[in-house]
Amino acid sequence: MKTVRVITLGCSKNTVDTEHLLAQLPSSGFVIRPEDWGGSVDWLLLNTCGFIGDAKEESVQAILEAVESKKKGLAEKVLVFGCLSQRYAKELSEEIPEVDAWFGARDLNPVLKALGAEPSGSVSRFRTDHKPYAYLKISEGCDRRCSYCAIPFIRGAHRSVPMENLVAEAETLAASGVKELILIAQDSTFYGLDLYGRRALAELLKRLSDVPGIEWLRIHYSYPADFPMDVLEQMAVNPKVCRYLDIPLQHISDKVLENMHRHVDGAWTRELIGRLRREVPGVALRTTMIVGHPGEGEEEFDDLLDFIREARFERLGAFTYSEEEGTWGACNLEDKVPEEEKSRRLDALMSLQASISLECNRARVGTVERVLVDDLVDGTLVCRSEFESPDVDGEILVSSTDSSLVGKFINVRIIGADEYDLIAEICGV
Repeated sequence: MKTVRVITLGCSKNTVDTEHLLAQLPSSGFVIRPEDWGGSVDWLLLNTCGFIGDAKEESVQAILEAVESKKKGLAEKVLVFGCLSQRYAKELSEEIPEVDAWFGARDLNPVLKALGAEPSGSVSRFRTDHKPYAYLKISEGCDRRCSYCAIPFIRGAHRSVPMENLVAEAETLAASGVKELILIAQDSTFYGLDLYGRRALAELLKRLSDVPGIEWLRIHYSYPADFPMDVLEQMAVNPKVCRYLDIPLQHISDKVLENMHRHVDGAWTRELIGRLRREVPGVALRTTMIVGHPGEGEEEFDDLLDFIREARFERLGAFTYSEEEGTWGACNLEDKVPEEEKSRRLDALMSLQASISLECNRARVGTVERVLVDDLVDGTLVCRSEFESPDVDGEILVSSTDSSLVGKFINVRIIGADEYDLIAEICGV
């Protein structure tokens, strides 16, 4: 028997790739070791991230540590795949020759063949955790050309996963105990255009909601331009579709949005947010913003702060602009905002959002909500309602030692709140 261990870095899309790859190994005689395995293995694989600077550094460090493990006899061979090696395979192979082979991010079959495994094309997943939720990658790649983003030339053009494959994958996940599916892609609202000649996200939501055992469907990474409005109908009337939408807007200034190549302006963005609020009452909106992008002066940044005060997003993340080599922005836009000023703007934006988040959370005190119990940690049930997504949003914390509730839905009453988390007590199972 051959042993294999995979270390996965980066986003949830990489986790899905790893689980698809691992699912095809046992039939070829492999024993899969957990990521935190401390013993030796025949094959040590790294699924890397190459999106932004910090992620690249983390991936390079992990590769160097894997090479050290090989030198110590803890791994016979080291293979690297994913976004970083898709982007820098030639440079990395010259700098770190101890790695036995480098692969990209667009096709797992070469990795399987290097291991001596036969690609099966199965939709099965080897779960790397036992959470009651799972990410479902509905498409790969992106046809957008945002000026700051390297994803299109890392992951390639947009490719939707056939609907029947996604339904079959959802069925296998439900059979393993998954209650919630989080739909992810580089651009989830683009789903279906390449396969069916139309945006088919709403139809996919209907199909997935028919899968027995799946109780929640959550949408991430929805692009604002040409947003498919039939998705809102599903959110409003389908009880399994969470009233939650992750919609990265990045900015509100017309000047900045044009420099970003976002294909929308501030007026369109405001109208879209208004329509989301009107057609899906009670919806929780998550967005991300970039500060310090070329073209953002004090006036544009003040406009952004005014928009955040106006829109009152329940969830918001932000990061400072950094030039990504090979992108249109890096080649054509001069990065004029000093790093110290970018940091100041980021702090100001997140301070404003913290006050909004606190107000939103305090407004929920006294309400009764249905939550999914994700975990039990040190006498506390870690839960989420339909308004919280795992890993990126706050949690609802309930004092209890009842491990039988993990993976189940319960009713709780919110009794306390801070900027991010809520405190609750059980009021029904």
